[in-house]
Amino acid sequence: MIALKEVTKVYQADGLPVEALKDIDLEIVEGEFVALMGPSGSGKSTLLTVIGVMNRPAEGTLVVDGIDPYALPVELQADFRHEYVGFVFQQYHLIPYLTALENVMLPSAIARLTKREKRQLAEQMLERVGLRGKENRLPSQLSGGEQARVAVARALVNQPPLLLLDEPTGNLDTTTGAQVLELFDELHEAGQTIVMVTHDQSVADRASRIVRLLDGRIDNGVVAH
Repeated sequence: MIALKEVTKVYQADGLPVEALKDIDLEIVEGEFVALMGPSGSGKSTLLTVIGVMNRPAEGTLVVDGIDPYALPVELQADFRHEYVGFVFQQYHLIPYLTALENVMLPSAIARLTKREKRQLAEQMLERVGLRGKENRLPSQLSGGEQARVAVARALVNQPPLLLLDEPTGNLDTTTGAQVLELFDELHEAGQTIVMVTHDQSVADRASRIVRLLDGRIDNGVVAH
């Protein structure tokens, strides 16, 4: 489903070029749950944003489902992300004055659906992540784990084939984090393709494959378990 070939990403730091990614070759098949691991500054979050079509590489290619998204015009890249990618950030970025239901409905704002259809889809997604009955609560009225579930529901509401997670349990206690990880297990078992950045080995162990990065390179190849 995903193929990266010789992907390099360069940033400018104090006027000097810094290679965040160096000649990354990686393939991810449909339905896989892949964890990206590595120390701070290893390039794992940069790689996730490249896969999510949010960060154009300096060199190399990304192909998703047979499409090279970075070859598309910018406006079509936005359409591609809307159709193909759901993203969950560590901070969740929920809109504080919108209810859980309204937050989940946001990505479908430009979809060619009636308001009733958008609402029904959001309700179904909240039920799927175990939040039935909490549709009308504001983020401040939800626990950290519940906020994470709203973020996941929002990422999945357009039914994208690819779910990208950036330290999704980083702000949660161990028990709540385990509950959210169980949700990812369920999504994976249902066939969802997931790529997750984490620094926590116990979190990475939930994935079907671990890719370790060090200094912008894949470290010792791909490690399977």
